[in-house]
Amino acid sequence: MFGMKADWSLEVFERYFTIGDYAGGEARWCPGCGDHGILTAVQKILRDEQVPPERTVAVSGIGCSSRMPHYLGTFGFHGLHGRALPIACGIKSRRPELDVWVATGDGDCFSIGTAHWIHAIRYNMDMTLMVFDNGVYGLTKAQTSPTSPLGFKTNTHPGGAILPPHNPLTVTLGITNASFVAQVVDWSPPLMYEVLKAAHRHRGTGFVRIIQRCPVYADSLSKAMQSDPSKVLLLHHEKGIPIDPAVKRQFPNQIEHDPSNLSAARDVAQNDTLIPVGLLYQNPDAICYETLSSQGIEFTTKRRLAGLNAALDRFTI
Repeated sequence: MFGMKADWSLEVFERYFTIGDYAGGEARWCPGCGDHGILTAVQKILRDEQVPPERTVAVSGIGCSSRMPHYLGTFGFHGLHGRALPIACGIKSRRPELDVWVATGDGDCFSIGTAHWIHAIRYNMDMTLMVFDNGVYGLTKAQTSPTSPLGFKTNTHPGGAILPPHNPLTVTLGITNASFVAQVVDWSPPLMYEVLKAAHRHRGTGFVRIIQRCPVYADSLSKAMQSDPSKVLLLHHEKGIPIDPAVKRQFPNQIEHDPSNLSAARDVAQNDTLIPVGLLYQNPDAICYETLSSQGIEFTTKRRLAGLNAALDRFTI
């Protein structure tokens, strides 16, 4: 044809996403906060897995951790305090094709959100659940959280926390239909990346507790573990997380732990002398609730109304 460029083509080139495609607003966490490393790990995983940003959604509740949806260049939902998980479950129920990431904290998840945490683990919907745990309420300026250690001084307990800390691992491992339970520390970026990637690839709810630094209100908690690596126990196994030899050398205490053994996972979680990092438990055969809750989403409005009217007609007198 006259006037048409000879190099014109309908060919659609494959998209390739870079880290910049997953960048949102500038992160405003405090300098030295472990949240920065977690955000970077998530962005790298999305880039390496080439998950389209428009197919990704980050969901959060309230707290320092819950700023994460603002810092990702994806869809996001900043919810109410403790309500990140019911929102995420609702999204997954009606849009099961979306890649859902949940960012919540030790107060947001283990206190006001406890009931939602328990039921979400049981539902086992396909999402990555990250709990940023610094052992203190950071956003509201240093109150005792459910995971604050006994004797830890805060504004609500200036004489020190009076109750032993909550153990999120033992609770999660005790919930029916739990399918992926892991723990990491934010100051080991290579291990955190591998664990979060495994949680993301897992079919079901990938629960990852991330022990992270709060340099402003809980600096002493993370420094004690950082300065003494013997307090940490590295879990490794051929069925577990692939660990680089250079990373293994960071941990003097290591055990071979089979993540398919639920009883052994509970024993490891109950050990209060060492902090386990790695994969505690995985069951790829656990039921995923969205396979049931998403049934019928393809129905037209006309068919939905017909079904509703048929159900209501059963109560006609």
